[in-house]
Amino acid sequence: MSGGYGSRVTREIALLVNPTSGRGKGAQLTEPVAERLRSLGASVDVVLGRDADEALDKIRARVDSGVDAVVALGGDGLVNLALQVVAGTAVPLGVVPAGTGNDFARALGLSRSDPMAVVDHIANGETRRVDLGRVGTRWFGGVLSSGFDSMVNERANRMSWPRGRARYNVAMLAELRTFRPVPFELDLDGEVWVTDAMLVAVGNSPSYGGGMRVCPGASLEDGLLDVTVLGPISKLEFIRVFPSVYKGTHINHEAVTVKRARVVSLSAFGVTAYADGERVASLPVACEAVPKALHVLAPPLS
Repeated sequence: MSGGYGSRVTREIALLVNPTSGRGKGAQLTEPVAERLRSLGASVDVVLGRDADEALDKIRARVDSGVDAVVALGGDGLVNLALQVVAGTAVPLGVVPAGTGNDFARALGLSRSDPMAVVDHIANGETRRVDLGRVGTRWFGGVLSSGFDSMVNERANRMSWPRGRARYNVAMLAELRTFRPVPFELDLDGEVWVTDAMLVAVGNSPSYGGGMRVCPGASLEDGLLDVTVLGPISKLEFIRVFPSVYKGTHINHEAVTVKRARVVSLSAFGVTAYADGERVASLPVACEAVPKALHVLAPPLS
């Protein structure tokens, strides 16, 4: 489904910025992106917050006051924040990738090397609708992780060095030293499955962590969530198999099971769920796919 911003002569855009994303890339791109949008006929209001809570309050106020679109200039964490405001509404979201991972932009087929090409499409106003995942009232666009990967996320968030993808890899190796498989109970559209697992990933889109295709078959347009379960394997085997996640071929391993469902409930003791790299809640949680929940300023996938 495609469309435009509506009948207003001047398109009003709230440009939500994380200036620290991508090692300062967000700050570097703020003025060029704003000026490009203005040169293409938009009225741009740059929205910054001292922290995530303030940014959320500010962008909600701008949407409530009436804007034609919200554009998130940053990484997946900022996109996730914007989703909490625009999901389920008629206000479209544009994404200018400027973070470390940019996995939602990757799923949308947006250029991660040419931000101005993305801006030009946003100014064009063409939209389509995509699915989102939801946990209670909390929306996510990418992957909800639980188990080893969420524990790595928690560890990485406590680290100040190194930066970028290397931080995740260091945290992964540190976590692997003490990690043990976790007893999970999953409910997939009413089908209950009890199993020990290294991790359970629930994907609305395929990747997290900067291109790790943990749910390679996940689609933004099928109304379902992909569930990837990694059963118990040795640490050496985990290290051997891990690189294949970037191609999505890990699903061919005998310890990996992939299922699809509209509603996925997860329960395990002492495990925290992360979605789009952001902490969501301690398990148990229930996730659901919400078809066409987001109007996004992105071209159709080829």
